[in-house]
Amino acid sequence: MRMLAFRTLVVLVFVAPAVARAQDPAPQKPDSAATLKVTIDSINGVAKARAGFDSSAQRLDRVVVTAKRRAYSAGNSSTAMKIDTPLRDTPQSVAVVTRALIADQGMQSMSDVARYVPGVTMAQGEGNRDAPVIRGNSSTADFFVDGVRDDVQYFRDLYNAERIEALKGPNAMIFGRGGGGGVINRVTKEAGWLPVRTLTAEGGSHDHRRASLDVNQGFGTAFAARFNGMYENSGLFRDATTLERFGINPTATLIAGPHSVARIGYELFDDKRVADRGVPSFDGRPVQTNVSTFFGDPDASHAHARVHAAALSAEHIAPSGLTIRNKTRFAHYDKFYQNVFPGGTSADGASVNLNAYNNATRRANLFNQTDVVYAATTGAVRQTLLLGAEVGRQASDNFRATGYFNGGATSYAVPLSAPTVTVPVSFRQSATDADNHVAALVGALYAQNQIELTSHWQAIAGVRYDRFDLRYRNNRNDQRLRRTDRMISPRLGLVFKPAEPLSLYGSYGVSHLPSSGDQFSSLNATTSTLEPERFRNYEVGAKWDVGGLALEAAAYRLDRTNTSAKDPNNSDLTVQTGAQRTSGYELGVTGSLSDAWQVSGGWTKQRAVITSTTTAAQAGASVPLVPHHTLSLWNRYQALPALGVGLGVVHQARVYTAIDNSVTLPGFTRADAALFLSLGRFVRAQANIENLFDRRYFATAQGNNNILPGAPRTVRVSLTTGF
Repeated sequence: MRMLAFRTLVVLVFVAPAVARAQDPAPQKPDSAATLKVTIDSINGVAKARAGFDSSAQRLDRVVVTAKRRAYSAGNSSTAMKIDTPLRDTPQSVAVVTRALIADQGMQSMSDVARYVPGVTMAQGEGNRDAPVIRGNSSTADFFVDGVRDDVQYFRDLYNAERIEALKGPNAMIFGRGGGGGVINRVTKEAGWLPVRTLTAEGGSHDHRRASLDVNQGFGTAFAARFNGMYENSGLFRDATTLERFGINPTATLIAGPHSVARIGYELFDDKRVADRGVPSFDGRPVQTNVSTFFGDPDASHAHARVHAAALSAEHIAPSGLTIRNKTRFAHYDKFYQNVFPGGTSADGASVNLNAYNNATRRANLFNQTDVVYAATTGAVRQTLLLGAEVGRQASDNFRATGYFNGGATSYAVPLSAPTVTVPVSFRQSATDADNHVAALVGALYAQNQIELTSHWQAIAGVRYDRFDLRYRNNRNDQRLRRTDRMISPRLGLVFKPAEPLSLYGSYGVSHLPSSGDQFSSLNATTSTLEPERFRNYEVGAKWDVGGLALEAAAYRLDRTNTSAKDPNNSDLTVQTGAQRTSGYELGVTGSLSDAWQVSGGWTKQRAVITSTTTAAQAGASVPLVPHHTLSLWNRYQALPALGVGLGVVHQARVYTAIDNSVTLPGFTRADAALFLSLGRFVRAQANIENLFDRRYFATAQGNNNILPGAPRTVRVSLTTGF
């Protein structure tokens, strides 16, 4: 409380007088003044702020300061509906991982986030990319930054993330193509008017070394700037594996008039690491070996991703209630990875075959979104109408080469007892390796209406039209293919509120995935003739804000159709009769049980099966990496004003590693812990322990012979200071 009182005093002493001194050259009526709303939220012992202005304001002349304790729950989201809406009034399952939870657990990757999001698991991603499985549907492209597509295959960092939102079920009405199981959106930190200056240094097991910086400053009442930066140079628990990455993200906010605000930002992110494909399987299980043993050649296995991204947004809020937003994002991605990795083991389990290849992707994304929002009241009915358009262009170059050992063979056998090798391998293209250029043109129109019929009933109806024009050129033979898809994606929802903090809802949504796949690089003479896959989601649920807790329950059925299958009468032909169904239940809880006790967790029971034979599996096969049960629960308890403790548990039932269901990863339960210590007004120490009891387990996989062991007991210590 003394820390909070001190920070409140700082704002009142330094910010309020500065605002009061601001002069408006034109005389204004006293009742048309704006309010600078500053919310203090203690994160890592250092305050942050969000600033906003009343939509009817014409000038700024007063400051309101609101104290807010660190929060695991998020009351609202502007992403799920494209309109700032309470989560309990959003008719779908939305899990939000807030900055407070990210900080307390020391999260640094999407895999860390997925552990506490019901219905989401993370595949291994061949050791070079994020690869979530959401409600039984895997993707590497359903990532967004501030609502704009971020679809290249790489590992993302959380150094500049304000929070992570996982929106489950088809979301094409808001996000466009793909997103059949759901999407993951990173909301980045923005420049505001409360000074923030924090520096964090970390160290720990396996030579973990990382530092991050967050500096924010307002300049007068019209301009604010922020800088987030991070550098890491660490080892990993696997032999000979290393990680080096850095990110810089300057942003600025400009009050461009009495009702307008503009924001601009740039990010450079670079990630280099050893590409680790894990261990192979034998006799239906992961091989028995030391969890740190590297299979392959670590010197020839590496991944490098570099991202340049620039964003510009502008928002105008008219006194009439009309809001106009425009957002532009340009991103250039340069990704290369090369790996020498384990294939299958021999029949007697004495040796394992190594394979190798490399892959390069360059992509330039340019997207522009325009939204018009109008709120109106007619009698007792309130409506919020959204009209929007999105245009974009994505240009990609893909090049893959196969590895040949000792100049000729595409596989190389090594003893299972000594699988870490250095072996001569050359890379050149095989007959089927990619060398292509792909251009995708996107145009979309969408409309949505949120209708408050009575104080108890709300309805949401929306539809999106997408035109996805894909042009493919095979550089090897100059083959040119083109596919244009026109996709209509509706969204319907109904919310019943028997009491203000309780909502019961039902929803229906549709998404489509073009036949070129989620990376739109697999177009060929066959797939160019196929219609998009279709995802239909039926969901009912309940959301209840009780005390400091946000409770959520959902039951859903997600049908995926139009997947490829062999023609039963002619195996040389492909037809679209394949289908998959995921059905399940989710429970989620976030928030506070008391002023001292914060919790976040969830439970999922789901089953994902092939319901109609596809090219990959027979009907009845279980979809890989979809556990029947998952459970996670994290607790943070402030035992003393200067001392806090954390304890968490993660449980996952057994899963299959591939669609043939021949290899199983055993279920596991893992415990984590944390210690938080305030060392003065501006210094905070934190220690996180993952896998507290040093359990042996296997975390995830990418097929039957790329299985990633879970890390042994891992300790990370950080020191955060304000300056």
